[in-house]
Amino acid sequence: MLALTALPSLIATDLDGTLLRADGSISERTQLALKRARAAGVELVMVTGRPARHVANIDGVADFGGVVICVNGALIYDLDHDRVVQEVRLSGALACELVLALRRELPGVCFAVEVGLEYGWESSYGRQRKRTESPPLPIADALVLCERGVNKLIARHAELPTEQLIRRAREVLADRATVSFSGAPFVEIGSRNASKAFALAAYCAERKIERARVLSFGDMPNDLPMLEWAGHSVAMANAHASVLSTATETTRSNEEDGVAWMIEGLLSRYAPQMAR
Repeated sequence: MLALTALPSLIATDLDGTLLRADGSISERTQLALKRARAAGVELVMVTGRPARHVANIDGVADFGGVVICVNGALIYDLDHDRVVQEVRLSGALACELVLALRRELPGVCFAVEVGLEYGWESSYGRQRKRTESPPLPIADALVLCERGVNKLIARHAELPTEQLIRRAREVLADRATVSFSGAPFVEIGSRNASKAFALAAYCAERKIERARVLSFGDMPNDLPMLEWAGHSVAMANAHASVLSTATETTRSNEEDGVAWMIEGLLSRYAPQMAR
């Protein structure tokens, strides 16, 4: 693990519960700390379970530009040009197989999908949503929605607690897919070849950035692959127990600007001219 005896070459940070406050904003303090880190030569990459459309709508995120690793590593999105750079999908056949397996074992389960920059859901899933946005894909059975393959298959259940749904989904799907949890009341299912770690490792390899020089921040179980891969990892004080036990160290909570607090300390030590 990196002992942080110098500034990292790259900072990889989750968004919800990590970089963002509970209201979904990036605080002025955090924005300033990120800008100072970039001015000191540190590259910034946001790595999130969110779809690209939700990232693009965050106030202030356009100021950082570049690419964002979205949908738990299944889609790389170019903020500057509003386009998909790369994506990994569950095949249509496999996605349908997973839907049928979960329906058989967990009656009442319902689904939504992320497909490139599009998304859609079954009518039963839509009734459980708090948001009123209309999906660009027709409201249809999951087997129809999965025909083109999916970056992410989302499963929720009106009666099963989320932790139980995660456990059961992992038992049912076994090694056919990756089952993750980001804090929302549903399970996220993706390709075995897609994770925050896979996507970040490929990004760094293309730019010849050593793993040991990567600093990562996260708070939920879907961040674990990235935190385990990075040379130095930081859990938020508000993080899930599994993240707190895995990360190299812990910073303040997202509400207390924990990412900014950590970056400010690094700049003060290793680039004092950028600390103010």
